[in-house]
Amino acid sequence: MIVLTRLNRTRFAVNPDLIERVQATPDTTLIMVDGATFVVTESMDDVIAQITGFRAGVLAAAATLIATGEADTVRDSEAGL
Repeated sequence: MIVLTRLNRTRFAVNPDLIERVQATPDTTLIMVDGATFVVTESMDDVIAQITGFRAGVLAAAATLIATGEADTVRDSEAGL
């Protein structure tokens, strides 16, 4: 999840996998895959940077799990073994 700020200064978290597109016209607007829209105070570049950081963190965590052998433990526990 990434944390963003609405125009009324309330913060909320959004799943970046559900963002269809980001527009800057002039306020930054997120259009979600379900058609919902959110206007945020962050710039489009900031939103993209947060999404990139989120995805990099997921990849880094996966690499760590694989390197330490914990991925097998997680997979086995999910399979009920």
